[in-house]
Amino acid sequence: MSVLSDTIEEFIKEMIPENSTSVDLKRNELAQYFSCAPSQINYVIKTRFNYNTGYHTESKRGGGGYIRVMRVNICNQDYLMTVLNDTIGKAISQRDSQGIISHIYDQEIITEQTAQVMNAAIIDKAIMAPIQLKDIVRASILKSMITTILTKCGKKEQ
Repeated sequence: MSVLSDTIEEFIKEMIPENSTSVDLKRNELAQYFSCAPSQINYVIKTRFNYNTGYHTESKRGGGGYIRVMRVNICNQDYLMTVLNDTIGKAISQRDSQGIISHIYDQEIITEQTAQVMNAAIIDKAIMAPIQLKDIVRASILKSMITTILTKCGKKEQ
């Protein structure tokens, strides 16, 4: 099922034009296109297009219903505060951390090499702490890296 989810995710990302920040989708049309249940589309939207990964979604149900997927600007102060305080908070999983790093990379704020270094710093293997403390230590490390990197928001990494 993850191969289909990956394919749907990439398809939706490609549908968002570069000069735009959002796209309106019809759940049933996407499900028909991918020969899957509409619930599969819901799953992809819920797990792959959220604040952790730099997206916000809205939906309207009914005959003329849609799902609007919006890319969030990482340099937006409100988004940044939400990421630091709510999304990361006091503890964060490795997977959610990698989603945030991926979004910062996708926004071209960091290079691929920097993203790789950040990912290396937050993986379980790199955090030498008892298992019950890893997510807490990871949150602290990630907040520090993001705060440092985003002080140059809007500037390309050299």
